[in-house]
Amino acid sequence: MLSSTSCGEELLDIQMQDSSCSLPQIERRSKLPEPAEKERGISLWSIIKDSVGKDLTRVCLPVYFNEPLSSLQKCFEDLEYSHLLDQAYQYGKMGNSLMRILKVAAFAVSGYASSVARPCKPFNPLLGETYEADFPERGVRFFAEKVSHHPMLIACHCEGKGWKFWGDSNLKSKFWGQSIQVDPVGVLTVEFDDGEIFQWSKVTTTIHNLILGKLYCSHHGTMHIKGNHQYSCKLKFKEPSLLDRNPHLVQGFVEDNDGNKASFLIGKWDENMYYSNLDTSKVKSADQLKGASLLWEKNKPSPNPTRYNLSSFAITLNELSPELQDKLPPTDSRLRPDQRHLENGEYEKANTEKLRLERRQRMSSKLQDNGWKPKWFQQDGQDGTYRFKGGYWEAREQGHWDGCLDIFGEFSETL
Repeated sequence: MLSSTSCGEELLDIQMQDSSCSLPQIERRSKLPEPAEKERGISLWSIIKDSVGKDLTRVCLPVYFNEPLSSLQKCFEDLEYSHLLDQAYQYGKMGNSLMRILKVAAFAVSGYASSVARPCKPFNPLLGETYEADFPERGVRFFAEKVSHHPMLIACHCEGKGWKFWGDSNLKSKFWGQSIQVDPVGVLTVEFDDGEIFQWSKVTTTIHNLILGKLYCSHHGTMHIKGNHQYSCKLKFKEPSLLDRNPHLVQGFVEDNDGNKASFLIGKWDENMYYSNLDTSKVKSADQLKGASLLWEKNKPSPNPTRYNLSSFAITLNELSPELQDKLPPTDSRLRPDQRHLENGEYEKANTEKLRLERRQRMSSKLQDNGWKPKWFQQDGQDGTYRFKGGYWEAREQGHWDGCLDIFGEFSETL
């Protein structure tokens, strides 16, 4: 049996509700435009059959295998449940350090929830491509930039209510015939205003049944969430098997600096996470535990499903109003012509534009070799994390985008 909230949690709920009431209410779209053209069916195997064992980031796929989001926007999608960090901040203020790390752990798992039944890949950003997300109704402001072409690196920075989140990521992928294995490289950091910091790296993702069967993805491996104060956390994402009756299982525990286990976690990365004072390593679901308490639960599916199976939150990420367009730099993902045509269902135009921009993409290594530097991020040392330099939101306020290249426009092959 699963327990109800404690008195402390009820108090936190009241505080969070009061805080939410002071935030502005912004209406965002709930569905994508109706497709202008009928889709074409294309065999994925016919395109990637000669790429077994290779890095698929270097394989050019037609636009039909993309979803109308860039990898920069996908980084922000990981913050769909940013309210968990708001709660973590409040728990820390109340002196409850254990509940703080439990909420951080739930947040780290929640970023995988949107990956269920997502058959298409995001667009690979161009060098210097950016994406901003100003969501005052959530109390968050996010910014990301592609800071390196080879290796392919994306850096992001988000500010919330009492916390900051940042990191850079690089995906190493290998194609093995029937599956693709994606190994993320990079560290994610959450820092609260009181100085407590948590850091972790993502686990391995495998996309199965590329040739035969229903396409699906799995996340597996061990995630270590390291804290700089009292607690750290270890989470094990179970690797699936053919006879697995309980897929997507995540189990773990929180321990203090002396190695004593302070709490246990169990759930599924696509459904929910619970915590308990009982050891969860011997059970296969939270329902088998007495007194387990809910930490996080996935939002309901979109009432307006798309062929990309985007969540209600993901549907809002590429929205472009005339007012917003006037404020964006020329590097923002929402201004990508191939991505915009795909969202509108203009598949032939989208494919033409994607091929044109990929020619430009192949010139990015030359740009980097000639001394190109990211505009909004700076690397900590030669091999350190890329950190946000600031200045972006001030430039946006003034409408001054000096030095921002028109990366989606026409270009010369001698660039």
